[in-house]
Amino acid sequence: MNRTTLSLIAGATALAAVTGFAALTAPGPEAAEQPAGAAATLPVERTGLLCPQPSTSDLAETTYTSFTPVTEGADDKGTAVLRSAARQSAPEEDASDQEDEKDGEDASGDEESEKGGKGSAKDDQGGKPVLQLKEPGTPVTAEAEGADAPALVGTADGRFASGWTAQQTTEVTAGTGRGLQGVACSAADTQFWFPGASTDDTRTDYIHLTNPDDSAAVVDIELYGKDGELETTVGEGITVKPRSSEPVLLSTLTAEKQTDVTVHVVVRSGRVGAAVQALDDETGGDWLPASADPSGSLVLPGIPKDATAVRLVAFTPGDADVDLKVRLAAPSGLITPAGNETLHLKGGMTAAFDLGDLTRGEAGSLVLTAPDASVPVVAAVRVLRGEEGKQESAFIPAARPVQTRATALDNTAKGTTLSVTAPEGAAEIRVTASAGTKGGTPQTKTYSIKSGTTQDIEAPVPAGLKGSYALTVETRSGGPVYASRTLASTEGGVPFFTVQPLPDDRGMVAVPEASEDLSVLQR
Repeated sequence: MNRTTLSLIAGATALAAVTGFAALTAPGPEAAEQPAGAAATLPVERTGLLCPQPSTSDLAETTYTSFTPVTEGADDKGTAVLRSAARQSAPEEDASDQEDEKDGEDASGDEESEKGGKGSAKDDQGGKPVLQLKEPGTPVTAEAEGADAPALVGTADGRFASGWTAQQTTEVTAGTGRGLQGVACSAADTQFWFPGASTDDTRTDYIHLTNPDDSAAVVDIELYGKDGELETTVGEGITVKPRSSEPVLLSTLTAEKQTDVTVHVVVRSGRVGAAVQALDDETGGDWLPASADPSGSLVLPGIPKDATAVRLVAFTPGDADVDLKVRLAAPSGLITPAGNETLHLKGGMTAAFDLGDLTRGEAGSLVLTAPDASVPVVAAVRVLRGEEGKQESAFIPAARPVQTRATALDNTAKGTTLSVTAPEGAAEIRVTASAGTKGGTPQTKTYSIKSGTTQDIEAPVPAGLKGSYALTVETRSGGPVYASRTLASTEGGVPFFTVQPLPDDRGMVAVPEASEDLSVLQR
């Protein structure tokens, strides 16, 4: 093989590494309009998602949802399948029982899962398909009850890969962590930051590690409290077996009981998905997704307007201290909260700040800025709704902007709030409500977001909606734009809710064109 061909392959390999699971092919007809030598932006052809085990409660009711938006230029073939992951910590006898159940399952159950739609995930413990998409533009769901709901490992290719999104939503009616718990399934990575976790006696926090690959992953878990790094006993060299999920109780890693802890997950070999499940004895619980990468500028979007308490937890790696400038992006613009203009962080120490009822009945997002951008920060807020004795909690980490497109799942005609902020400049977005899981016609609306503001927009709802639906946000101009979605309901006088930031779906990839026609080259 000559040198020109080798150079092209090396370039494609490097680009694939940068874009995660993105699989590259030669540019199609749609790339012809690009200037000579420019990169063509094309739909990714392969991607992967990981969903943690939803709950250990026998009272849990979980809905898994999978969706891919219609993408121009995508392949006309492909699949998107979520399969159950093995439970690494399950006793051997349980594993053998599950294998027996797998062998004895009838074909009708498998067929229903393969086709997608509303099915049952209860017995899917051996890598069986739990949920499979049928067509882009229409979400599908599967349901599971109790503590048997599995973690999921999934891949999508062809027409389903670009913008593939999955979500799990769990309702727990009583006990520790009661409430609505939601988390968007995420891609595998090698490093994660979780400010806002806890090892206190009132909390039961697990870090869920899911390995999508056929070889074991080795992970280190570091904990940082108010005085610096906590001494851990078994936090180093944790092995996560192939295609399995492992929940690790944070309080078993250290003898120190602290209310606010930053968790740092570092993967020595392989890659994993990671999320923290934070469960409280009094105020319910929810998932804490990973914060955006350490940065001197952070946005925490979509604090509910009726939040009764907001607690900010922040951490800066390294030894340098930093004074964070705090602003609230409200419907009228950026304002500085009285008494919390700046917050001091000591290097390597987790700091927490009670901001009270910060939003005061209006939509809001926190904008944090370090004067010295070379001092990076990670952050998250814990939000409470409801009155004392009937409160529920949720978490909002610092989010990444919606570069092109992002999707939120499990939306209903009532109880869904889409919050969008444009902290640096005016922006225009387009929001599409998909068809419903059981019927409905997609609807699309365009919105203008003023600079420095947060708006709870009246999102479109599919005409004739049946079931739940997806909301896809696309940036049209301006920006950057950050978004989150809140699901809410009331059970027994308690305001159940969960908030998910909307990360960019990474559905498109820039593919450089060859500088010469390689089809004429000979070996």
